[in-house]
Amino acid sequence: MKDERQQIILSKVMLHNRVLLSDLSDLLNVSIDTIRRDVKELDSEKKLKKVHGGAVSLGYNNLPYKAEEVYFLQKKIVIAKKAINFLRDDLVVLIGGGTTNIELIKAMPHKIKLTVFTPSLIIASKLMSFPNVEVNFIGGKISKEAQISYGGSPIKILSNIKVDICFLGIGNIDSEFGISELDWEIVQVKQAMVEASKKTILLTISEKLNSVQRFKICEISEIHTLITELDPEDRELDAYRKDVEIL
Repeated sequence: MKDERQQIILSKVMLHNRVLLSDLSDLLNVSIDTIRRDVKELDSEKKLKKVHGGAVSLGYNNLPYKAEEVYFLQKKIVIAKKAINFLRDDLVVLIGGGTTNIELIKAMPHKIKLTVFTPSLIIASKLMSFPNVEVNFIGGKISKEAQISYGGSPIKILSNIKVDICFLGIGNIDSEFGISELDWEIVQVKQAMVEASKKTILLTISEKLNSVQRFKICEISEIHTLITELDPEDRELDAYRKDVEIL
């Protein structure tokens, strides 16, 4: 039924931030034209944003965003509060994009002293209000959907730095396949972010566990810490426990 189909489309878009029409067509076993009509209708109702070949969530690239536009916002707040325990004065930190990292910025002590690198326009903008944070925007081509720089320029910059901690938000994580994303160009930037960091901390809601997308960023073993909203002893995390610290 149409209503049920559109609800599934919305849930996938909100969970993974961006989806392809072709993937939705395969998932729901209907034509791409049907999915395209559904997405166009949901866009007109301002429930998602239609983009070429797919759709993105409203909270994905809007600043400021409304709380109701962010999927599982309260879980992301829990994750952010766990993550700030890794911060202390005088660290050099690399922060990716995404709504969970925005909640991390909101949770940071206002007078903390950090040097931060980020390829995210939104994160850079949010950090400008912190008096003791040196903000280094990693420039390049800008993804209009994710508002993150990509291409050769950010990858080259990242190859010349080694930060203390990287806070990385992702779309998909699987204990066997590893960490993956839909967009190959963004994947290459995130690969460079992992390489540029002494310690990579992955921030993800539990709904993204056990999901796989087309392009791999890295193996689970290349990540130092996995932070979800779950209790660290939750059985849902057992498959990841052998390769990564869980918080």
